[in-house]
Amino acid sequence: MKVTVVYENHAGFKKGLLGGHGFSALVEHGGTRVLVDTGTDGEVLMKNMRFLGIDLDSIDYIFLTHGHYDHTGGLKTFLQTRSKPVPVVGHPEIFRRRIALKPYHRNIGIPFGRDELEALGAEFILDEKPFQFAPGFWSSGEINRITWDRAVGYVEENGGFVKDTVPDDISLIVDLGDEVAVITGCGHSGVLNIAWHAEDLLGKPVKALIGGLHLIGANERLLEDVVDNTSAATLYAGHCTGIESFAYLHAVLGERMRPLHVGKSFEV
Repeated sequence: MKVTVVYENHAGFKKGLLGGHGFSALVEHGGTRVLVDTGTDGEVLMKNMRFLGIDLDSIDYIFLTHGHYDHTGGLKTFLQTRSKPVPVVGHPEIFRRRIALKPYHRNIGIPFGRDELEALGAEFILDEKPFQFAPGFWSSGEINRITWDRAVGYVEENGGFVKDTVPDDISLIVDLGDEVAVITGCGHSGVLNIAWHAEDLLGKPVKALIGGLHLIGANERLLEDVVDNTSAATLYAGHCTGIESFAYLHAVLGERMRPLHVGKSFEV
C-alpha cells in the first residue's frame, strides 16, 4: 500500500507545495486509488495534486472520514475540476449542521449541500455500518468507543446546542493480508478505539495508523494511555495531533511515531 499526503497542516520540504489546516491523502493498493478527505481549500488541494502529478480522473473513490469543513472543503472544487462522476463513501450523518461556539459562533460542518455536490458528480455511498466498498478497502462504520474519545463541537437540537459526539467519525481500513492499515482523518473516536475497532473487524493487527490523531491539548494522562495501550505498530501522525503531543509521543515511542507533511509518500 502506498500513501501520498496531499493536504496537511505542514507544507513539507518541496518548493511549490502548500500547507493548510486540514487533511487529505491518496491511498493506493491493489490497483485501487482512494482519496481520503479533501482538506479545507479546493484551490490548495488542486495545486498540490497537480504538483504531485496526481490525475483527478484516476481516483476511483473519495472516502470522507467525517463531516467537518477541514476534511470536506475541497470536495466541490475537486468535483468541478474532474471530468467524470466519482463514488463518495461516508457516514449518513456527514451533512448534519455542526457548530463551534469558541472563539466565536461559526459553522464547522461540510460547507456544501448534498444536492449541490450530487449535481457535480458525487455519487454518495453512506452507511453507518462497516462494509467493503472495493477489494481490500473497508469503511470502519461507527467506531466502538470503549475508552475516551476526542469529540468536539455542537449540533443544534430543540432550539439549543448539545455536544456533538461526531458519530460519523469513521476510518478507512485497508486489508494488507496478515495485517491492516488504518487511515483516520481526525481521530475523534479516540486513537485507541480506532485501532481496536479495526482489529476486531478484520481480525488482524494494525501495522500502521495514519492521519490526524486529535491529541492537540491532550493531558499527560491521555498521552501515557496512548503509549501504554496503542496496538498500532507505527503511527504516522499529523494535522490535529498537536506539536507538543507529537513531541511527547515521539520521545517515548521513537521511530514508531512518524510525522506527516504535504508531499510525503511512503509504503506500508
